[in-house]
Amino acid sequence: MKSIRQLTRIKTDLRRLAWRCAFGFVLGLAFIFPVHAAQDRAAESCVSNYDQNKDYFPDKLKVDYAEGFEVSYHKHYKRVKVAAPWKEGTERFEYLLVQCGTPTPKGFEHAQVITIPAKSMIVLSTTYFYFVEQLGLLDQLIGIANFKRVNSPAILKLIAEKKIVEVGRNIDLNLESTALLNPDIVMTYATGNPFRDSYGPLMEFGIRVGVFAEYMEPTPLGRAEWMKFMALFFNREKKATSVFNTIANHYETTKQLTKKVATRPTVFTGKSIDGTWYMAGGHSYMATFLKDAGAHFLWSDNTSRRSLYLDFESVFKRAADADYWLNTGLWKSLAEGRAEDARYAFFSAFRVGKIYNYNALLNPDGGNDYWERGIVNPHLVLADMIKIIHPELLPDHKLIWYRPLQ
Repeated sequence: MKSIRQLTRIKTDLRRLAWRCAFGFVLGLAFIFPVHAAQDRAAESCVSNYDQNKDYFPDKLKVDYAEGFEVSYHKHYKRVKVAAPWKEGTERFEYLLVQCGTPTPKGFEHAQVITIPAKSMIVLSTTYFYFVEQLGLLDQLIGIANFKRVNSPAILKLIAEKKIVEVGRNIDLNLESTALLNPDIVMTYATGNPFRDSYGPLMEFGIRVGVFAEYMEPTPLGRAEWMKFMALFFNREKKATSVFNTIANHYETTKQLTKKVATRPTVFTGKSIDGTWYMAGGHSYMATFLKDAGAHFLWSDNTSRRSLYLDFESVFKRAADADYWLNTGLWKSLAEGRAEDARYAFFSAFRVGKIYNYNALLNPDGGNDYWERGIVNPHLVLADMIKIIHPELLPDHKLIWYRPLQ
C-alpha cells in the first residue's frame, strides 16, 4: 500500500497509470465496484441554457452556531471559506462552488473550483458518516478511511455489498486507490502537521478536498452544524437546514431542563497519558456540554477550545474531591484505571464509583459510535450527561453512549 509518505514516487506512477486508466483499466474496476453510477445522472443537475439573471440556488442556508466556515451566494456560484482549520492555524481554505453548466467566474485563483452538485465523495473521518446519512448522500459515497471503525448500519451495508472502497487514514492514505476512484470531492480534516495531513498530497494530485474544522468548534451545535458545510457541495441546503433545525430545537429544549438547578455538581475529564493529563479546555465543546448539563466543570475558568496538557499533581489538587469524572479514554472498568496508575484510586469519584465513560457502543474492533452518531445527536449526548449529573430531571432516559465504570 502506498501512502503520503511515498508521495514523490506515486506522482510518477500515477502519471503513467492515468494513461492506462484512460484505455480501459477503470472499465474493469467499474464491474467490481460501480462507483460512477451516480455520475451517469450528472446531466440531470446541469444547466442547459445559462441565464445570467437567474438565481440557481433558491434554497440558501444560514450558519447560526458554527464559527469555522461561512458561505455567500452569487446566483450561479457559492463562495465558501473555512477559517482556522486547526489550532493556531493561519492557513485558510476557500471554495468556489459553481453550478454545473454555468461559467466559472474569474478572479479566484486561490480557491478550489468545484462543479456542483458533486456526484461522488470519499470520507476520511467517521465523524461525517451521519452527515452523509442525514443528507441522503449514501449513493454518492464511494470510499472511506477504515472499514473496521464503522458502526453505522447503512455504511456497513455498503461495505457488505462492496459498494465502497477502503482507502486508508489521513497518514496512511492510499493515494493510488483514491485517484483511481476519481471522486468529485474528498471530505477530511487537517491538523497542521504536513506529515499527518492528506489534503496537501491530494490537492497536488488535482483531487479536490473539503477540509472540515468541526473539531475546533466550542459548542456541540457548532460541531453538528458542519453538516451544512457538506450540504453546500451537493446543493442539499434545504435538507440540511431542516435536519439541523430539528437537532438544534431538541438541544435547546433539553438544555432548558438544567436552567434552574439548585446545585451544580463538580466534574473533571480525561486521564493521564505518558505523564500528561489531557483535560478538556474551558471553552471546548465538552465544557459547553457540561455547563448545559448543569455541571460545574472545574476548568471552566480556562479559555482554551482544545485539550489542556496538565500534570497529575495539578489535576489531583483541584479535582480530588470532585463529584464526577468523565471521559477516561479506553477504560472499560475501574480495574483498568487502577492498573494504569494506582493513584487514580485516590480521587473521590473513583472511590465512590462516579466515573462515566462514553464507550458504551463499541464495535468489535473498537470503533466508537459516539464519534459517529453522537456528533449529529448532541441533544441525546446532553441527555446522557443530564441523566448522570441530574438523574431526577430525566427519570425515563436510558444512557446511550455513556456508562458507569464498575
